[in-house]
Amino acid sequence: MTPSIASNDCIVVKGRIYVVLKQIGTGGSSKVFQVMDDKKHLYAIKYVDLEEADQQTVESYQNEISHLNKLQQHSDKIIRLYDYEITKQHIYMVMECGNIDLNTWLRKKKTINPWEKKSYWKNMLEAVHTIHQHGIVHSDLKPANFLIVDGMLKLIDFGIANQIQPDVTSIVKDSQVGTINYMPPEAIKDNTSFGENGRPRSKISPKGDVWSLGCILYCMTYGKTPFQHITNQITKLHAILDPSYEIEIPDIPEKDLQDVLKKCLVRNPKERISITELLVHPYVQIQPHPQTDQVRNDAAEEMKRILGQLIGLNSPNSISRAAKSLYEQYSSGKGLDSGPAGKETSQNTWATK
Repeated sequence: MTPSIASNDCIVVKGRIYVVLKQIGTGGSSKVFQVMDDKKHLYAIKYVDLEEADQQTVESYQNEISHLNKLQQHSDKIIRLYDYEITKQHIYMVMECGNIDLNTWLRKKKTINPWEKKSYWKNMLEAVHTIHQHGIVHSDLKPANFLIVDGMLKLIDFGIANQIQPDVTSIVKDSQVGTINYMPPEAIKDNTSFGENGRPRSKISPKGDVWSLGCILYCMTYGKTPFQHITNQITKLHAILDPSYEIEIPDIPEKDLQDVLKKCLVRNPKERISITELLVHPYVQIQPHPQTDQVRNDAAEEMKRILGQLIGLNSPNSISRAAKSLYEQYSSGKGLDSGPAGKETSQNTWATK
């Protein structure tokens, strides 16, 4: 039996020593530790005990390493894999250390800033767009699979992601995977379709990831997933599949956000919006906020007050001269960049649409 790993223990990966600071995650046969190297750099090490793991488990982790290796150079929205080691007893994966996963972050947040939500949504789209471009369908997207790293969301955990061949638009899986609250209708077991082994099969495609992303955005918007209120699992599965069961999308001031949710949560995958279309949807475009004349006047008055104070210092240097020149410009009304019809063309204030 493999000994457990505790704080202050050392993990050696390909000759490099990492000191364990604490355990930060666990799942199945794996544990994740926050570690520090000899240069005081922080990393996360995923440790997988292979002593009692079956072949499918081993393959899923090898799959994850393969995906991460392939995607490293294509997007900064995919978690970094710096090194790994595979033996008969264990797998070590040295990875980027994040701040907090999206699931934990959402549980702690009472309200989400609209700009923050939009920014994270764009990060998610970019990450999933990258894996789709490389023929990978994640098929288990949920908040816990996104990590916040220095204010940016990154996709993690490719354990059950599937490689799709270039000439195939969807694949059929031999067993149902995913998390029901984020699971698209087409991924739910279709008991009329059976694999060669007699087990039900489910169909997955890139559009399935779109549904799951829509459920995550719905959760960020309304504080729960579309079917979370249905506690009975069988009833929930029926509701997800039933075209006559209407998904509630309550009215919100951000109409573009509402439109995204409606287009992601379409039961027929052929009619569902694509990742490419979502990336150019008006919701992800950050628009300059048109300022009122009053706001512009207030800003100009504040600038004049500050510049006036600088001039009052009477210091015989370039700052005082520049301040005097700017003060004269603001006093004459030329201090703000003006475009046609007196509209500003240069703005530093940004807001969500």
